[in-house]
Amino acid sequence: MSTWIVFLRAVNVGGRAYPMAELRAVLTQAGYGDVETHIQTGNVRLTSPVRSRAKIESALEALFEADRGFSVATVALTPAELTRVAADATVLAEASPAAYGQYVSLVKATPAAADVKRVEALSRDGERIYVRGRAVHLLLDVPYGTAKVSNAAIEKILGPATNRNLKVITALAEKWG
Repeated sequence: MSTWIVFLRAVNVGGRAYPMAELRAVLTQAGYGDVETHIQTGNVRLTSPVRSRAKIESALEALFEADRGFSVATVALTPAELTRVAADATVLAEASPAAYGQYVSLVKATPAAADVKRVEALSRDGERIYVRGRAVHLLLDVPYGTAKVSNAAIEKILGPATNRNLKVITALAEKWG
């Protein structure tokens, strides 16, 4: 069995309700094992015989759309990948403290070198961006809501992404990594 840490994009915001109890029930009924969730933002741990990231993401997206009636972009990481994302975030935070916080946008595929440069070039005063594998780290000296750089800007270059703050990434790595 493979263990996956799954991040759902844009659930429980803007009328896209997916209560975590219902999500756990749908996943369990579909045959996934050891299903756990963390807070209400679509963070899930599960086991599956599926070993391919693309296949697990595709299967889960089809399941969620059938259950909810709207698409839910899904990013899956292994526990080791999640631990690496958290470690990278910690190193970046120590090297370049962010007054208003640090966020991580998780993308479906490792970006090409040219796309890494394009994303990192979005950095500006008070908004620093670093790409590490499938994680785009945003270190902000301005409130998230006023930042020019956003998950949406990252998606224009790298495709579907879902964003979490450093506190959530760290908690998940400690819990499931």
